[in-house]
Parts: sequence; C-alpha cells; structure tokens
Amino acid sequence: MAKSKTGGLVYSTDPGFRPEAPKETTELPPQAQKLRLRLEKRNGKPTTVIAGFAGPDAALEALAKLLKTKAGTGGSAKEGLILIQGDVREKCIGWLKDWGAKDVK
Repeated sequence: MAKSKTGGLVYSTDPGFRPEAPKETTELPPQAQKLRLRLEKRNGKPTTVIAGFAGPDAALEALAKLLKTKAGTGGSAKEGLILIQGDVREKCIGWLKDWGAKDVK
C-alpha cells in the first residue's frame, strides 16, 4: 500500500492547514549506523531483532534481504526493525561488521 504525500491525512477542518512535504530519510553509510541486536520470542519462537537502522524503507528491506539470505532463514523488515527467524545474533554481528557497520551491539 502506498502512502499519500500528505502522510495519510484525508480531511482537515482547519482552513489554514497546509500539509507538510514528507521528509526524505537519508541513508547513513554503514560506518555511521548504530545497530542494536536482541533476541525476542515471537509466537513462541526465537527471533533476532535488529534496531537502529537509519535510512529509507527500501534500504532497510535490502539489508533485511541480505541478512535473511546469509542466515538461510525467513524474516521481515517493518517499522524500522529487521526481524530474522532464529537466534542468529552472533552471525548477524559478524555479517554487519563485514558490511561495514562499526557500532554493532
């Protein structure tokens, strides 16, 4: 589903309302990313959660696809988080460091 240019606002009763242009999210280079990994249980199964990615949704999804491919498992990217099925925290830290991220915990 595509987002509207007004951020999803359909109607306003304020006669002076002017919608703001959507803010472009610039992607930080891998060296400037501050990524945090944690293990959560989702639906009773272990899930590696990667938070802290700064960049557009397309770049987040591309990184998630790379990590899912390397892990050989499923997952998703949504709401600024990368979710990888299984406990692959240590492997992800190594892959993210190979990608160029310096601040990975």
